[in-house]
Amino acid sequence: MARNLQQHILDVASELFYSQGIKATGVDAIVKAAGTTKMSLYKYFPSKDDLVVAHLSKSRVKLQGIIEAELAQSGTDPRRKLLAVFDVFERLQASPAFRGCPFINASAEFADAGSPVQQAAADFSEGFRRLLATLAAEADARDPDSLAKHLSMLIAGALVREQMQRGSAPMRSAREAAEVLIGHACAPSGPAEPA
Repeated sequence: MARNLQQHILDVASELFYSQGIKATGVDAIVKAAGTTKMSLYKYFPSKDDLVVAHLSKSRVKLQGIIEAELAQSGTDPRRKLLAVFDVFERLQASPAFRGCPFINASAEFADAGSPVQQAAADFSEGFRRLLATLAAEADARDPDSLAKHLSMLIAGALVREQMQRGSAPMRSAREAAEVLIGHACAPSGPAEPA
């Protein structure tokens, strides 16, 4: 039962943090929405920062699972795999529940470099860049790290743009720019699989 309560508190907090903002969501609101007590919340999460870090960890696992599933279905062409990442984010943006990137949002709310929340957001960003660098290396990019940096910036920019102006389809534009960057950065290969 304890594990279920801990998970329930985390699920409720994650939903509130993502939909309303982290700093705008107080512990009292989480306790009320979860139908529990502050004592129970603090038993599992000694501070609100601990709860926020757990929320980001949960978000990271979920997003990684979505990306991995998309990559598994995108065929064997490494360039197609790089573009498939953009497709994942375009679908996420299409959801009415989209409120931006939880990691960018958390980073904006916790700007102090020493904050564990800021560190968790930075760790996700670095892990995501490494994934793109691995895919870029598989696509025979001349400089996989540089390509990964550019592609991650395109994705981050498109995420923020959609959050600021819903329905503006920035990820589609970012994907088109990514195709140009990938074509320029990668050695010519055989016929690509259809996108």
